[in-house]
Amino acid sequence: MTSNAVTSVAPKALLALTSLTFLAASLYSPLSQAQQVYRIVGPDGKVTFSDQPPPATANAKVGPANTGAAGAAAASTGLPFELRQVATKYPVTLYTGENCSPCAAARNLLTSRGVPFTEKTVTTNEDIQSLQRLSGGSSLPFGTIGSQQMKGFSELEWTQFLNAAGYPATSVLPASYRPPAASPLVTVNTPPPAAAGGGAARPAAAAPPPPVAPVDNPSGIKF
Repeated sequence: MTSNAVTSVAPKALLALTSLTFLAASLYSPLSQAQQVYRIVGPDGKVTFSDQPPPATANAKVGPANTGAAGAAAASTGLPFELRQVATKYPVTLYTGENCSPCAAARNLLTSRGVPFTEKTVTTNEDIQSLQRLSGGSSLPFGTIGSQQMKGFSELEWTQFLNAAGYPATSVLPASYRPPAASPLVTVNTPPPAAAGGGAARPAAAAPPPPVAPVDNPSGIKF
């Protein structure tokens, strides 16, 4: 009986150990590598995000930015300590579109687990172009957990990565927590009107003087 028990249990234990080792390697390795994301402000004021810097001839202002990290910093205020640590280390960003059922499913999963996340909407051509630079495609939903990218929505896959990052299985968010509002992926900084920043307004043009009656028309007859 002892020999049979050992023989029957060993393959299961070995299989479980192999599965856990593979899962840990596949989940943690991508998360441990930080990905540089650039915040690019073009000459027209449009702000885009890309993992590639623009060419020197683009005449654009470039600065390091991590859209997920920025949102996580704002969204992590008032969170429990352990959750705040995870959200800061592995920020979650969800990219969604209009009338997108898989996007809603991804959002519901994050919300139900109490995962603080930043949502970026993709609606304009500029949004789509920026998404293509970030993800290499235009399919939605698109998500990131730290540097790990997830294209499309699979509840099993997203759950595995959230677990690997250390997010709790059930929500521990305080009742006062309010998630940040969704914002467009590409924002446009509209310059102020010229009159507002160009000094004093121009004076109104003076009214033309009234016509003077000819000297040879003493009665002031109008023709």
